[in-house]
Amino acid sequence: MVTVMRNGEVVKLSKRAGSYVTVRDLIEWSGGIHDAMTQGERELALQRGRDAVRFFLISRKADTEFIFDVDLALQQNDENPVFYVQYAHARICSILAQWHGSPADLVKANFSLLSSKAADHLLRRLAEYPELLATAAADLAPHALAFYLRDLAGDFHTFYNADRVLVDDIELKNARLALLAATRQVIQNGLAILGVSAPSKM
Repeated sequence: MVTVMRNGEVVKLSKRAGSYVTVRDLIEWSGGIHDAMTQGERELALQRGRDAVRFFLISRKADTEFIFDVDLALQQNDENPVFYVQYAHARICSILAQWHGSPADLVKANFSLLSSKAADHLLRRLAEYPELLATAAADLAPHALAFYLRDLAGDFHTFYNADRVLVDDIELKNARLALLAATRQVIQNGLAILGVSAPSKM
């Protein structure tokens, strides 16, 4: 069962009256589609809507009742889980683009330099990914992956706010960049499994 909330109110459904909401309705509402959009804007909005609907629906067990909040899907802040995860990916892409270095430098990164509490939490979260993914697949529980990605994005944002990445110390900078590159890859892989896009800019 899915209850749809829009503009702070429950959208009333009635089989008898033929009043219903389709997945396409949810996609268009969650993307903020309106008539004044250009074709390019509409395509981007449809992608946002598809991502939100898929991520929101996957984030709940199939046998539990779910409230789909269209207003939440439209928010661009940390309360919107799909935006939060996608923004983490886009932010990492931006940092790596500012670096202008070679990926080969990151292969040789010295991870022992990552001594902060925030870095340790992020490393530990990344290490959980293979087992989490195997368990989610075995249990037919895609919501576990959605929860993991939200937690991973949170650990990344905490790290980003605690430890400056593009520092003058080259070895430390490469270690932190390698950590971000690994985080980006896991977010990208996880979103791909869920069928959600991983934009490089937002």
